[in-house]
Amino acid sequence: MSDVNYADITKNGLWKNNPALVQLLGLCPLLAVSGSVVNALGLGLATILVLVGSNIAVSMIRNAVTDAIRLPAFVMIIASFTTCTELLMKAFTYELYQILGIFIALIVTNCAILGRADAFASKNKILPSAIDGLMMGVGFALVLLAVGAVREALGSGTLFANMHLLLGEMGKGMTITLIDDYSGFLVAILPPGAFLVTGFLIALKNVIDQYREEKAKANAQPVEKVSRRVRTTGTIQ
Repeated sequence: MSDVNYADITKNGLWKNNPALVQLLGLCPLLAVSGSVVNALGLGLATILVLVGSNIAVSMIRNAVTDAIRLPAFVMIIASFTTCTELLMKAFTYELYQILGIFIALIVTNCAILGRADAFASKNKILPSAIDGLMMGVGFALVLLAVGAVREALGSGTLFANMHLLLGEMGKGMTITLIDDYSGFLVAILPPGAFLVTGFLIALKNVIDQYREEKAKANAQPVEKVSRRVRTTGTIQ
């Protein structure tokens, strides 16, 4: 595929075709481990690593695999990068790995990753594929962070708690207490809270998209009127 537009790739990953808000892919880990910012950030970074690595690898072999073995080959590549990510987390962020548990291994079943490998990386060169994987991963991670921040704030009254699980000593002083002696809002940290927060984010995105579309139409109307007037009279009045 030629003439790749990197601006469109960025817009698609971060907003227009966001894996979590538009494609609604990868919702299982999104809803399961987004109870805090540190959990969301850990899973988000792991997903970015797998997405970028698998997209690059798939792009490299795109002309060497037949249609008969294409999907099995892609799954093996994704599984390999997921295993590498899992081993890295075991080595450097073991406590966070224990909290995230099976959802790190389940990255291999994330339809967003296989979807980008098949729909984009298998048809494009290495650099566009890497950028597509990065933008899709960042878009997914941003939604994870937003859900995690809202759930942690409502459920515990804090932000960035336990960041040392991911950042080590540097993260120990990052906790922000929003409300002292907060008794907590239990629904926010339970699975129903994840569904509610994600639903509100999807609704907010739809409202913003609708507003931007209506604004674009309103701005285009005067131009259309002037164009019709020029065609009719031959001059701009």
